[in-house]
Amino acid sequence: MIKKTLHIPRGVWVLGFVSLLMDTSSEMIHALLPLFLIGSLGTSIFVVGLIEGAAEGTSQLVKLFSGALSDWFRRRKELTVCGYGLGALSKILFALAPTAGVVFTARMIDRVGKGIRGAPRDALITDITPAEIRGAAFGLRQALDTVGAFLGPLIAVALLLVWTNRLQSVFWVAAIPGVLAVALLFFGLDEPGQHTASKRFNPIRWKSIRQLGCDYWWVVFIGMAFTLARFSEAFLVILAMQSGIQPAFIPLVMVAMSFVYSITAYPFGKLSDRLSHGKLLAFGLLVLVCADIVLAIPAGLVFLFMGIVLWGIHMGMTEGLLSVMISRTAPEDLRGTAFGFFGLLRGLVTILASIIAGTLWECSGAMTTFLTGAVFACLALVILIAKPETK
Repeated sequence: MIKKTLHIPRGVWVLGFVSLLMDTSSEMIHALLPLFLIGSLGTSIFVVGLIEGAAEGTSQLVKLFSGALSDWFRRRKELTVCGYGLGALSKILFALAPTAGVVFTARMIDRVGKGIRGAPRDALITDITPAEIRGAAFGLRQALDTVGAFLGPLIAVALLLVWTNRLQSVFWVAAIPGVLAVALLFFGLDEPGQHTASKRFNPIRWKSIRQLGCDYWWVVFIGMAFTLARFSEAFLVILAMQSGIQPAFIPLVMVAMSFVYSITAYPFGKLSDRLSHGKLLAFGLLVLVCADIVLAIPAGLVFLFMGIVLWGIHMGMTEGLLSVMISRTAPEDLRGTAFGFFGLLRGLVTILASIIAGTLWECSGAMTTFLTGAVFACLALVILIAKPETK
């Protein structure tokens, strides 16, 4: 019997290129944001960590409600368009920002938009993709998303060299791919037939939450452990700033990490369709431990970029895989809610992790911060190994 070859649906490609454009827009700003806050506005490293933690945490918090709404209305596209639209609008506020408070406001609007679109988009990918190739589908979206994550800083570096470090001028240019992303999503994606439930129900009531099951909550718990071990990538940029790299080339740190992330996400996504999820997660944690140890060594730019490459490999191995595990353990009518709860709880841990990292950095420096991350990763690995893998 010849096995039929399954192809990734067109809608996944559209969502992937939408992510590419929006991430190009976002990373043009985010790669420069620590430099702008610390160098131009005189903000402390602790405040940068607090802004990053609050913004990312808020993004994940909003995912719960947007995911539940997509289950309630049985529509995903409208919420996804709304989220990308807020992301595009926030770029104008970044360009106008005269103080850290305005930057914080813009960052929050941007991350609220990300939160609104995140869970419905991931649930939509699950809806339109056969179960046998969901690893490849999530890996493809992550890969295209991360292409934008290294294109953005590259464009930012080029513009800074041309415009002699005029950071806010770069922020104005960043709005262009954001608008293009919204247009592509609005005109290029047709949402498929909706859920099979005969009537609407409250997806965040206790009865619905219980339907998510033990396997789902175990994946959520592991995702929280991963988040605690891996704090915001803004600290990679701060490490580069303290390593003596010229300001115009600091965004290349995120370029290197994102490039490695993008070229590994799809292969590891395809691999997750065939191999043990638990083992892949364990190997991903081992890579994170190695990255933290290398970054903790104050031995110059070679070790810095070795650690960044390892960090990118870890992201490529684990981020799409966790989404696949959520999609496979969540009931069909609760997919948006499942991704929402996953995002909410990881978001709360994101705030804690960024505050811990910022405090350790202020008190003891980079070495202590990254070694603590390695310890957290080892604890997550022990928890993962201790739990027998379920089918």
